[in-house]
Amino acid sequence: MLERYSRQTLFGPIGKAGQERLQKATVTIVGCGALGTVLANNLCRAGVGHLVIADRDYIEMNNLQRQILFDEDDVAQHIPKAIAAKQRLSRINSEVEVEALVDDITADGIESLVQETDLILDATDNFETRYIINDACIKHQRPWIYSGVIAAYGVTMNILPGQTACLRCAFPELPRLAVHQPVIQQGYSMVS
Repeated sequence: MLERYSRQTLFGPIGKAGQERLQKATVTIVGCGALGTVLANNLCRAGVGHLVIADRDYIEMNNLQRQILFDEDDVAQHIPKAIAAKQRLSRINSEVEVEALVDDITADGIESLVQETDLILDATDNFETRYIINDACIKHQRPWIYSGVIAAYGVTMNILPGQTACLRCAFPELPRLAVHQPVIQQGYSMVS
């Protein structure tokens, strides 16, 4: 089983023990657009044991140039992004258990996701959902990574409850961001 990941296990910071931890891990990705599809693709290829993909949207033709897990057949079949991602990822690495959640992420719904995961990755496009993720992760002491990408700008923030600032610590109020306009705040390029 580890032969597939032999190149990763040769990399000192991962090694055999790290690969075994990856295979036992559950990672939840909230959002399956441009950033979410890249994250899901890379985690699946890396051998994360259980991958949960949460997104309520359906694939559209204008997604295809930047959302790497989808194709024209997915658009024609009007498949939800999470389902299409699961189907594609199962062909990339059948050892990874991929779970598709086609639903809105709400304050109530996030609770079970957070309790059953080792890490949450933000691939959303709005701060309202990010605050919901933040609050649940802080409550349940789960690490998560805030991410934002738009045009040629991107930003990430690792949030380790009890060790680092949380998203509400950095942004106590909902940022007022212009559509497609990066805002430089405290030395960071912030995007929606």
